[in-house]
Amino acid sequence: MRGEARSFAAIRKDRAADIDRWLTDLFRTAATRPYAREGGSGGKGGFPDERGPAASHGTGLTGIEHSGIGHGGAGPNGISGVALVAVGSLGRGELAPGSDLDLVLLHNGRDDVARIADRIWYPIWDSGIGLDHSVRTVDEAVKVAREDLKAVLGLIQARHVVGDPELTRAVREAVLAEWRADSRRRLAELRASADKRAESGGELAFLLEPDLKDARGGLRDVQAMQAVAAAWVASAPGPRVREAYELLLDIRHGLHLVTARGTDRLVLQEQDAVAGTLGLLDAEALMRRLAEAGRTVSHAFDATWRTVDRLLTGPAPRGRRPLADGVVEHGGEVVLARGANPRTDPTLVLRAAAAAAEAGLPLAPATVSALAAQSPPLPVPWPPEARGALVALLGAGRAAVPVWEELDQAGVLVKLIPDWERVRHRPQRNPVHRYTVDRHLIETAAGAAAFTREVSRPDLLLISALLHDVGKGWPGDHSTTGEIVARDIGTRMGLPPADVEILATVVRHHLLLPETATRRDLDDPVTISRVAEAVGSREVLELLSALAVADGNATGPAAWNSWKASLVSDLVRRVRSVLSGTPPAPAPALSPEQAALARHGGGAVRVNGSAVTVVAPDRPGLLWRAAGVLAAHRMAVRSASAASAGSTAVIEFVVVPEYGTPPDPATLEADLRLVLAGRLDIEQRLARRARSMRPSRVPVAPPRVTLVDDASLTASVVEVRAHDRPGLLWRIGRAFGECGLDVRAARVETLGAEAVDVFYVADRTGRPLLDEQQRIQVREHVLAALR
Repeated sequence: MRGEARSFAAIRKDRAADIDRWLTDLFRTAATRPYAREGGSGGKGGFPDERGPAASHGTGLTGIEHSGIGHGGAGPNGISGVALVAVGSLGRGELAPGSDLDLVLLHNGRDDVARIADRIWYPIWDSGIGLDHSVRTVDEAVKVAREDLKAVLGLIQARHVVGDPELTRAVREAVLAEWRADSRRRLAELRASADKRAESGGELAFLLEPDLKDARGGLRDVQAMQAVAAAWVASAPGPRVREAYELLLDIRHGLHLVTARGTDRLVLQEQDAVAGTLGLLDAEALMRRLAEAGRTVSHAFDATWRTVDRLLTGPAPRGRRPLADGVVEHGGEVVLARGANPRTDPTLVLRAAAAAAEAGLPLAPATVSALAAQSPPLPVPWPPEARGALVALLGAGRAAVPVWEELDQAGVLVKLIPDWERVRHRPQRNPVHRYTVDRHLIETAAGAAAFTREVSRPDLLLISALLHDVGKGWPGDHSTTGEIVARDIGTRMGLPPADVEILATVVRHHLLLPETATRRDLDDPVTISRVAEAVGSREVLELLSALAVADGNATGPAAWNSWKASLVSDLVRRVRSVLSGTPPAPAPALSPEQAALARHGGGAVRVNGSAVTVVAPDRPGLLWRAAGVLAAHRMAVRSASAASAGSTAVIEFVVVPEYGTPPDPATLEADLRLVLAGRLDIEQRLARRARSMRPSRVPVAPPRVTLVDDASLTASVVEVRAHDRPGLLWRIGRAFGECGLDVRAARVETLGAEAVDVFYVADRTGRPLLDEQQRIQVREHVLAALR
């Protein structure tokens, strides 16, 4: 970080000192002068300027005795029986520009304490700064701390500002003594509080808009570790955690400067500006640093609680149980066996990691440190036992994730796989993704472990899952660059050339199945033949099928659901048939139920779960008009396809309610008839819905319309990417209708707030769009409809 960011810690310390001087002046005035509220010496004119220590010079505070951080005392006035104590951010000397003051006025029963308190509190309120205050005797403060977790955490780190230091000392000693004596109960309470906070706040390292204080891995977790250390149960946070903590404080400081208020949530629209205050290039650089800090804190937090558990629940059995060559279990952790030497055994690090994951145990911190410091680089290509240990580690499933995190925190992974550095802590600024790139990769590999018995090459499944997004560390399309990187890594790992080719193919096409299933017409023979050509073999197809599920689940609920799973399964079944020599099946005729509905003609709607069947006289624009009716009834369309029987069209929609339960089919049918008769203004309804929706808080990228060549022989395929909103399918379809086109099928996918819609369209003669001017006109017309 550049100059300004480096000075943030000094600014906070100096600001706390300025506040101390101001409070000292208020306190001494209150405790020694006759009472009169004539505006107070500590009004706005006497409060240190929010802009920092340099701006506070000349405010009238010079010449006042400075208590200083960690100093103070009764002072020359000889004030006794009352003391002002700072807790919270002021007590720790971490006062950010928008922080409140947390103060405790301690006394020994003085009858004028209320008057003293008023003469301190009122000027602070008059200054406009937030204040959390209390007035207590020593016994009262100790009693409150005994019953209130927040109070005890504050008093553990309380700092004397001014007044009688014996009162502060008495409170701190009594509170700390009780905290240590009752550590079993109080630390359990602290852990429960942290777990509840993490459940509601999420994981700081992986959030798009994290709460810097309350999210897991945030400021409060470091403060909790400090409280554990104060109980003499575990060591205080080490230098890496302290460095991460200072970064979090700096980011919070920058956020307060940018927003001009005391907020802890780092929202998207503020991230570039906050990055600028820290001298970082942009929001991505900021969030990558933030992810690293959050994971460092979370990792240390977990280790602290493992120590707490061991000390409070009693020692684990002392025996040494062999787990692998050179690796044993000891005291509930995985350690190196006597005589094991990492310096002469480069595969030991992976062997120990695999043993820990397979046993469901943590690697002992000292063992990880020794392996990181002493293990030589693996020879290139890797020996088979090293590759086998990696596969065994990944094959442990969920148990592999914390062990992988241990290796990452120790810097082992980037030594084993140098390309890992490019994806390490890399944020994915997209609401669809729940993790950073590197964490997503290990989560995908862990999920893929569940499918190892369903594929012929489980080793290649696990390695490809680990590497499928490795291209995101490079410019360009990550599938294309990932193929190149995976080929290099596979060769480095010692895979045979044929296996390297399979690995590279799987990484190159890891999105092929889900994207095709959700964006192409599976009844079009061209769709199936193109996928079969890209896949090349049933072995690759089964790897891609398993990887699609693991990847989707590791991405997040918006990326994988039962609808997408069924489409991918259908696509895999069809492609498998082609690869086995069976030609693609022709487009299916109407089902008996559809045919029965078609014989009735007119407008009819049938709802069966997520399937909505619309039957009406065939006419141009029927699909998008029906989609408008569904949108007006708060139904989100996931896919649509049309078939005909004579003069009657049958359209199958797959829909999900935006919220609540599906509407009554009779109401849908009635509205459909009204729309077809021109007696219902769907556009007006959808416009009212759009006006009632809260606008996006973040900038929205412009829509994009692409005509995909060679995706079908009978229709033109148009892909539309746009910000999702009610009636989007209807709006796009109407634009096609105005261009004289008919929509034969549609695939609609929503990824977070983004829609990726694909349409199969044909002109009035039923042919694809061949004229270049017509193609340009269609593209521009659809874009105009989306603005």
